[in-house]
Amino acid sequence: MLKRFFLMLLLIGGLGAGSTWWVLSPYPATGFPLEFTIEPNQGLGEIAQTLAQSGAVRHAGAFMLLAKLSGDAPRLKAGDYRLTQPMSMWAVMQKLARGETSLQGVTIREGWTLRQFRAELDRHPALRHDTSQWSDAELLAKLKLNATHGEGLFFPDTYRFLRGSSDILVLRQAAQLLQRELDTAWAQRAPGLPYATPYEALIMASLIEKETGQAADRPMIARVFLNRLAIGMRLQTDPSVIYGLGEAFDGNLTRVHLQTDTPYNTYTRAGLPPSPIALPGRAALHAALHPAEGRALYFVARGDGSSQFSETLDQHNQAVRRYILGKKD
Repeated sequence: MLKRFFLMLLLIGGLGAGSTWWVLSPYPATGFPLEFTIEPNQGLGEIAQTLAQSGAVRHAGAFMLLAKLSGDAPRLKAGDYRLTQPMSMWAVMQKLARGETSLQGVTIREGWTLRQFRAELDRHPALRHDTSQWSDAELLAKLKLNATHGEGLFFPDTYRFLRGSSDILVLRQAAQLLQRELDTAWAQRAPGLPYATPYEALIMASLIEKETGQAADRPMIARVFLNRLAIGMRLQTDPSVIYGLGEAFDGNLTRVHLQTDTPYNTYTRAGLPPSPIALPGRAALHAALHPAEGRALYFVARGDGSSQFSETLDQHNQAVRRYILGKKD
């Protein structure tokens, strides 16, 4: 590399000191970070034009000459590139020759369902959508996940990948990360919790994720649900009922919905629902396995994202009158 570099400098030096300056001095482009894409099968001229138009190099012709003299022209690699600071023409060329491409990203939010996760992947223009026509059952089989229901088995996070990667790569990363996070949280769980398996803790974490409006309330919401389970009280959590309604839910939860039995109706059935109802994040997992102390059995939204917790039904009804009905006692 060094020998070729110095030989190239000698050749360019014969054209004049100005030429050497063009090659080695950082180009003072503005608008960083600067991004551009070299498409597969682009010729040297097209690559040089892409670089010049994006502001990565001063002059397309000069870049073409440099690539030919250095012998790097055949080594320039396709991909997405990102410059965070001015670089010399030589440095840009070496970046392309080494294939130092930038990664694409997709962010999966806490509380999303698997259906929302897959829809986000389907919308991403840099992914190859190999799984878009698969059922959830087919997806689980391809990922070798020993489960009958895929909800909650993928961790919400930001995932990086090269343009043109298969969407199954992101799904596999998310499934593996969820398992690591769940294993770690389970190993560090507080004593005396009623969960028989890590999967039950995952179900609880999904309920906490969907019920929480303010992060600080998560451990207390976990305590409310655990207190209800301990006395045989039904969990009565609306997000689980909504999940059981599926696509039939129109955004308006009615009394009829609360009275219509489904496996996820926690008003008509005791205990945990049969599966998670969403993708819980790290904080929800921690809350499920490290609940707050207390005897609260009820909570109601205050209207500012936080919740009011109550130990008795009378206290809860007072909170409902105040925060939901706007009445003061």
